[in-house]
Amino acid sequence: MNRTTLALLFTFTFGVIVGHLIFPSTGAVMAQSPRPVLVTRLFTGPDNQTHTEEIAVDFTAANAGLMAKLLPITAGELHVGLPGSVNDWHRAPRRQYVITLSGRGEIEIAGGKKISDGPGHIALVEDRTGKGHITRVVGGEDRVTLQLPLADQSGH
Repeated sequence: MNRTTLALLFTFTFGVIVGHLIFPSTGAVMAQSPRPVLVTRLFTGPDNQTHTEEIAVDFTAANAGLMAKLLPITAGELHVGLPGSVNDWHRAPRRQYVITLSGRGEIEIAGGKKISDGPGHIALVEDRTGKGHITRVVGGEDRVTLQLPLADQSGH
């Protein structure tokens, strides 16, 4: 595929995923409150271990629906993890969003806590120091993720 085709594929895929997350097809009337969209943030605590917190996305009215701005990003990458693959203890290579498009994953952090992740799961990965986390592909299908590096790599 040439660069133009890949760019169009990326733009389309990103739009479909974000649209699905913001406006899930439930058959319900749009006047109802949308289900909350959560981002799982992975960060290094003072104990040098990776911890998580769930952050609710704050939406505002926009045109005929709702909109939330992401932190500024620099690019986008599609990654494919094969069934059964394990990325043993590692730190995030950069601050980035990791959005699971298909397949299932599992993230293990300090104390053996495991976070399941499937299609539509959004992680904000910021544990660039400390012990890090383990990432596994679970189930029998590839795990496809969209990785969006943040423009600000200094943290917050």
